[in-house]
Amino acid sequence: MDKIFLSSLSVDCIVGIWEWERRIKQTVIVDLEMAADIRKAAATDRIEDTIDYKRVCDRLRAFVAESQFKLVETLAERTAAFLLAEFSLSWVRLTIRKPGALAGIGDVGVTIERSAPG
Repeated sequence: MDKIFLSSLSVDCIVGIWEWERRIKQTVIVDLEMAADIRKAAATDRIEDTIDYKRVCDRLRAFVAESQFKLVETLAERTAAFLLAEFSLSWVRLTIRKPGALAGIGDVGVTIERSAPG
């Protein structure tokens, strides 16, 4: 299986359980891997034959920026489901990090892997 990835996408969004977190946007960092068969695109050299990662990046950024989940876990789950459906993907691995969420720790976050239903 080939993979296309986006690394360290920074997005400001509402995420958190505390009252102050519901009032201000915080930065999350997203890493994404998507299953892809890139052989056709490699042979034709055409963007139409692969996953357009700029389009994925733009849609991912918009989805996360508009979200207002309390848990990073929920944000990850809903984002993975969105990506699987929006881009007809068979598999994704998604990491969402929330820098500075806890004192003395660089990041906290989750990594999930999801496959398309069926």
